[in-house]
This record gives sequence, C-alpha cells and structure tokens, in this order.
Amino acid sequence: MPKPTKGARLGGSPAHERLILANLATDLFRHGRIRTTVTKAKRLRPVAERLITKAKKGDIHNRRQVLTVVRDKGVVHHLFTEIATTFAERPGGYTRITKIGARKGDNAPMAIIELVSEPLGGVTTRATEAPAAETAPAAPAAEAATETEAPAEAKAKAETAEAPEAAAEEAPAAEAKKDEA
Repeated sequence: MPKPTKGARLGGSPAHERLILANLATDLFRHGRIRTTVTKAKRLRPVAERLITKAKKGDIHNRRQVLTVVRDKGVVHHLFTEIATTFAERPGGYTRITKIGARKGDNAPMAIIELVSEPLGGVTTRATEAPAAETAPAAPAAEAATETEAPAEAKAKAETAEAPEAAAEEAPAAEAKKDEA
C-alpha cells in the first residue's frame, strides 16, 4: 500500500495534486528542464523517474500506463523513442534538481529540475592485474605479498626490530657516561 506523503498536498485534493504532477512531468519530458518550486520539484522527481523506467521497458503495457499519467501522445512518443534510449544504460538517477534562489514575488524557493544529459561515468576496473597474479607460481606470490604490505605495517615491524638494537647501543653509552662522572 502506498504511503501518503507528509505535509499539505500541492493542490488541495489528491486529484488536483495528481494533475499538477502529470502536467509537470509532461512539460519536463517536452522541454527537458523546467523551473518550479523546490517542493514541486522534489515531488516530481519520483514520478518522472518511474515514468522513464516504464519507457525503458518499452512494451505496450508500460506505454498504456504512461499514457494514464502523460496525456499528450506526442510527448509519450518522444519519451519512448528518444528519452528512453538515452537512459538505456543508466540504472536510475535520470533527473537533477538545482536550487536557484527565491522567487521575486513571494520569496518561494525555486529550483530547476532537468533530465541528466551527461553519460554515466562508471567506475573503471583493470582486469589485467587479477589474471597475472593467478598465473604466477605460489612461492613468488608469497614473496610479492611481503613486499607489497602496507607501509605502516613495514614501518612498525622495522621499529620493533630496531628497538632492541637501539636499546643495546644506548646501554654502553649510558654506562660510559656514568664512568666519566
């Protein structure tokens, strides 16, 4: 069961709020970006992203579900043919909200909600390192593991190894000072 949103509705009644969000979504898909209040932009984001996800699936059932929200067939066609293909590789996050300050008349906080146009910048990994480690013999791999240990661990091992030697060097020096005094 859907959880109702907190706070006052945008238009007063649930039907009016659905119409407001449908009109905002239609304009967003038609123009690519719209200027609205921050509250409306935040309420529009999940609606628009849900519609884009349905458009990415592309079948007739999802097209009819989108048509129940967006009533303009030209905008639905644009959504399914152009917008959905641009977001085919993106798993989510199709919109961006940018706050632009206060409106002059009533000081309402304004924002621009837009469709993300940049390509998805995924994390690149190197596959060449893992096979090289698997093909190496077991004995050199153990030596390589000791060579590549963290510098902090190597420093700690070096300090513990030097501590008895340093204490042994300081002891004769301290005895020599006692003899002189």
